[in-house]
Amino acid sequence: MTDPRNFLDKWIQLVNNGDIENLLNLYDIEAILIPTFSNGILNTPEKLRGYFEELGNREDLSVSVNEKYLVVQELQNHIFALGGIYDWRFNVEGEVQNFEARFSYLIDLSKTSPILHHHSSQVPRKL
Repeated sequence: MTDPRNFLDKWIQLVNNGDIENLLNLYDIEAILIPTFSNGILNTPEKLRGYFEELGNREDLSVSVNEKYLVVQELQNHIFALGGIYDWRFNVEGEVQNFEARFSYLIDLSKTSPILHHHSSQVPRKL
Protein backbone atom coordinates (compact mmCIF):
# COMPACT_ATOMS: atom_id res chain seq x y z
CA MET A 1 0.00 0.00 0.00
CA THR A 2 1.55 3.29 -1.06
CA ASP A 3 -1.35 5.74 -1.10
CA PRO A 4 -2.84 7.09 2.15
CA ARG A 5 -6.30 7.32 0.62
CA ASN A 6 -6.17 3.65 -0.39
CA PHE A 7 -5.18 2.84 3.19
CA LEU A 8 -8.24 4.68 4.54
CA ASP A 9 -10.54 3.00 2.01
CA LYS A 10 -9.18 -0.39 3.07
CA TRP A 11 -9.70 0.40 6.77
CA ILE A 12 -13.32 1.43 6.06
CA GLN A 13 -13.94 -1.69 3.96
CA LEU A 14 -12.57 -4.00 6.66
CA VAL A 15 -14.76 -2.39 9.34
CA ASN A 16 -17.84 -2.56 7.11
CA ASN A 17 -17.15 -6.22 6.25
CA GLY A 18 -16.57 -7.16 9.89
CA ASP A 19 -13.09 -8.46 9.00
CA ILE A 20 -11.53 -8.05 12.44
CA GLU A 21 -8.39 -10.09 11.71
CA ASN A 22 -7.32 -8.06 8.69
CA LEU A 23 -8.36 -4.84 10.41
CA LEU A 24 -6.09 -5.65 13.35
CA ASN A 25 -3.28 -6.46 10.92
CA LEU A 26 -3.28 -2.79 9.88
CA TYR A 27 -2.21 -1.76 13.41
CA ASP A 28 1.47 -1.84 14.32
CA ILE A 29 2.25 -4.07 17.32
CA GLU A 30 3.00 -0.90 19.34
CA ALA A 31 0.11 1.15 17.93
CA ILE A 32 -1.96 3.39 20.17
CA LEU A 33 -5.72 3.61 19.65
CA ILE A 34 -7.82 6.23 21.41
CA PRO A 35 -11.21 4.84 20.36
CA THR A 36 -14.52 6.48 19.59
CA PHE A 37 -16.67 4.33 21.84
CA SER A 38 -14.41 3.72 24.82
CA ASN A 39 -12.83 5.95 27.44
CA GLY A 40 -9.61 3.92 27.45
CA ILE A 41 -6.30 4.26 25.69
CA LEU A 42 -5.59 0.99 23.94
CA ASN A 43 -1.93 0.16 23.45
CA THR A 44 -1.67 -3.61 23.11
CA PRO A 45 -2.88 -5.98 20.40
CA GLU A 46 -5.13 -7.67 22.97
CA LYS A 47 -6.83 -4.40 23.93
CA LEU A 48 -7.36 -3.47 20.28
CA ARG A 49 -8.82 -6.91 19.58
CA GLY A 50 -11.24 -6.63 22.50
CA TYR A 51 -12.43 -3.22 21.36
CA PHE A 52 -12.95 -4.16 17.71
CA GLU A 53 -14.59 -7.48 18.58
CA GLU A 54 -17.08 -5.69 20.83
CA LEU A 55 -17.71 -2.99 18.23
CA GLY A 56 -17.98 -5.62 15.48
CA ASN A 57 -20.84 -7.30 17.34
CA ARG A 58 -23.01 -4.22 16.80
CA GLU A 59 -25.91 -4.95 14.47
CA ASP A 60 -25.90 -2.97 11.18
CA LEU A 61 -22.40 -1.59 11.86
CA SER A 62 -20.96 0.65 9.16
CA VAL A 63 -18.65 3.63 8.83
CA SER A 64 -18.14 6.13 6.01
CA VAL A 65 -15.81 9.09 5.53
CA ASN A 66 -17.15 12.60 5.05
CA GLU A 67 -14.97 13.55 2.07
CA LYS A 68 -15.50 17.27 2.68
CA TYR A 69 -13.35 17.16 5.82
CA LEU A 70 -10.61 14.70 4.83
CA VAL A 71 -7.08 16.11 5.18
CA VAL A 72 -3.93 14.18 4.23
CA GLN A 73 -0.46 15.45 5.10
CA GLU A 74 2.80 13.82 4.07
CA LEU A 75 5.20 14.25 6.99
CA GLN A 76 8.13 12.28 5.59
CA ASN A 77 8.70 9.70 2.93
CA HIS A 78 5.86 7.14 3.44
CA ILE A 79 4.72 8.71 6.74
CA PHE A 80 1.36 10.48 6.69
CA ALA A 81 -1.09 12.14 9.02
CA LEU A 82 -4.74 11.81 8.07
CA GLY A 83 -7.58 13.66 9.73
CA GLY A 84 -11.24 14.15 9.13
CA ILE A 85 -14.75 13.18 10.06
CA TYR A 86 -16.44 9.86 9.62
CA ASP A 87 -19.95 8.68 10.37
CA TRP A 88 -20.49 5.50 12.36
CA ARG A 89 -23.87 3.79 12.16
CA PHE A 90 -25.19 0.84 14.12
CA ASN A 91 -28.29 -0.45 15.81
CA VAL A 92 -28.99 0.71 19.35
CA GLU A 93 -32.05 -0.83 20.99
CA GLY A 94 -33.73 -1.59 17.66
CA GLU A 95 -32.98 1.71 15.94
CA VAL A 96 -30.04 2.55 13.68
CA GLN A 97 -28.17 5.51 15.18
CA ASN A 98 -25.59 7.79 13.54
CA PHE A 99 -22.49 8.93 15.43
CA GLU A 100 -20.38 11.64 13.82
CA ALA A 101 -16.75 11.32 14.90
CA ARG A 102 -13.51 13.09 14.12
CA PHE A 103 -10.43 10.99 13.49
CA SER A 104 -6.69 11.20 13.05
CA TYR A 105 -4.19 8.57 11.98
CA LEU A 106 -0.42 8.53 11.91
CA ILE A 107 0.59 5.89 9.38
CA ASP A 108 3.84 4.59 7.92
CA LEU A 109 3.02 3.10 4.54
CA SER A 110 6.45 1.45 4.30
CA LYS A 111 5.28 -0.99 7.01
CA THR A 112 3.06 -4.05 6.59
CA SER A 113 1.03 -2.82 9.59
CA PRO A 114 1.01 0.93 8.92
CA ILE A 115 -1.11 2.36 11.75
CA LEU A 116 1.12 3.82 14.48
CA HIS A 117 -1.49 6.03 16.16
CA HIS A 118 -5.26 6.34 15.70
CA HIS A 119 -7.47 8.77 17.60
CA SER A 120 -11.21 8.99 17.20
CA SER A 121 -13.81 10.84 19.24
CA GLN A 122 -17.42 11.80 18.81
CA VAL A 123 -17.86 15.33 17.53
CA PRO A 124 -18.92 17.45 20.52
CA ARG A 125 -21.80 19.83 20.36
CA LYS A 126 -20.84 23.45 19.88
CA LEU A 127 -21.11 25.77 22.86
